[in-house]
Amino acid sequence: MAKRRKKAKQIRLSGLPKELQHVNLNAAGIDIGSERHFVAVPEGRAEVSVREFGTFTTNLHELVNWLKHCGITTVAMESTGVYWIPVFELLEREGFDVRLVDARQVKNVPGRKSDVLDCQWLQQLHTYGLLAAAFRPPDEVCVLRGYLRQREMLVESSAMHIQHMQKALQQMNLLLHNVVSDITGVTGMKIIKAIISGQRDPHRLATHRDHRCRSSAETIANSLLGNYREEHLFALKQAVELYEIYQAKIADCDAAIAAHLLQQAKRNSDEPPPTPRKHSDKKLSGELSVRSQFFQMTGVDLFAVKGFGTDTLLMLAGEVGFDMSPWKTEKHFSSWLGLSSGTNKSGGKVLSSKTKRTNNRAAKAFRIAAASLSRSQSALGAFYRRIRARVGKPQALTATARKLAVIYYSMLKYGTEYLEMGQSEYEQRYQQRRLSAMQKQALSMGYHLVPIR
Repeated sequence: MAKRRKKAKQIRLSGLPKELQHVNLNAAGIDIGSERHFVAVPEGRAEVSVREFGTFTTNLHELVNWLKHCGITTVAMESTGVYWIPVFELLEREGFDVRLVDARQVKNVPGRKSDVLDCQWLQQLHTYGLLAAAFRPPDEVCVLRGYLRQREMLVESSAMHIQHMQKALQQMNLLLHNVVSDITGVTGMKIIKAIISGQRDPHRLATHRDHRCRSSAETIANSLLGNYREEHLFALKQAVELYEIYQAKIADCDAAIAAHLLQQAKRNSDEPPPTPRKHSDKKLSGELSVRSQFFQMTGVDLFAVKGFGTDTLLMLAGEVGFDMSPWKTEKHFSSWLGLSSGTNKSGGKVLSSKTKRTNNRAAKAFRIAAASLSRSQSALGAFYRRIRARVGKPQALTATARKLAVIYYSMLKYGTEYLEMGQSEYEQRYQQRRLSAMQKQALSMGYHLVPIR
C-alpha cells in the first residue's frame, strides 16, 4: 500500500510542468515581524512544520539551530521594515542561501491572511522556485551605504538648523540672507557669531565682509539694523551651536567613508586623465580624492560624464556599487531603477507607459544628475533640453536619467571610456537623423526630397 502511494506521488510530481516541480527541496519561509518571527519548513522535517520565535538574539540563534536540524539550506523572507536585517545577516553568516523577496511577488490569496499562512506561502513558493531574490549588494557596499545614509541624515538635520537661524534673524528683522548668498558662508558665519558675542553696531558687523562677497559693506550694514530681542538671540545661539555640532559629525562621517574607500581593492594605481571640470571632484576629509579613488577601483573615469559629481557617484557607489553582473543588460538595469517605460497593454492597445513608482535611491541620484544638465553645453544637456521642449520637464528628467544609467552601466560593465561629443555635434547628428527619416518617409509615398539650395 505504501509503495503504491509513493508511486502515485511520483507520477503526480513528474506530470507537473517544469516550472512547478520541486526546485528547492530544503526551503524554508520566514514571516518577519517586529516582536516575533514565524518559520515554516517542509512537512516531516520536525514534529511541527511551523514554529514561532522571538526577536532577541538568543531567539534568532534558536531559529538558526532549528533550521539546521531540519536540514534547511535556503530561506525566503520579505523585506519588512528594518526587522529583516538581523535575521538576514545571521542566516547568511551561518551559510544559508537567503532570498530577500519583494512583498508584491508573494501576495497571498485575498481573505486568507495570518502570520502562519504567510510563512507557509513563502515556503511553498520558494520550494517551486517561484521567488526571485531582490538585489542586495556585497558587504563592502552595504558598509559604504550605511555611512552615506547616516551622512545624508546629518545633512538634512543640519539644513533644519540653518532654517532655524534664518527664522531667528528674520524675527529680529536682520535681513542678512538678502545680502549674502549663504548665511553659513564665511561672511555670514562671522557676522552671526559677532552678533551672538554681543556686537550690535551694523558698521562694525559689516567689517566681517569677505572680499569675495558681492554686496558692499554699506548694503550689509543696512541689512543689520534690527530689533535685537533676547529670546530671538537665544534661539539664534542654539541654532548655531547645533549646526556646528552636525557639521562636526558630518566631518566624522567623511573620515569614515574615506577610510573605508582606502581599504577597497584597486585595479590599478594610475591617476585619472586631467579634466577641465575643476569643481567636479571633492576631497573627503581634505585628503582623499574621490575621483582618483574611483578611477583606481573601476579603471574608468566616471567623472568624465557631465552630471556626475562627487555626491552623486558616492550615492551610486553606496546603492549599487561598481559590479554590474547582477543585471544582464542595461535594459534590466534601467528597469530595476524604475527609469524604463512601463508596459500596460490590453487587446494590442497601449493603456499606459508610465514608469513605475519607486523609492530607489540610485534612481534618485540619476535624476539629480539629469537635473544638473539643464544649462550644460554638452550632448547630454542638449538631449535633455530637446526632450523637455517636446514632452515636458518630468519626462525629460526620466529620459536623461535613463541615458545616464545606461552610460554608467556600459562604462563599468565593459570598461568603455566616455567621449563627450559636445552640443553642436549632437545637434548636427540629430538633424541628420531627422533628415534621413523624412527622406525614407517621402520615398515610401513615392516622392523624392530635393534641397532648396
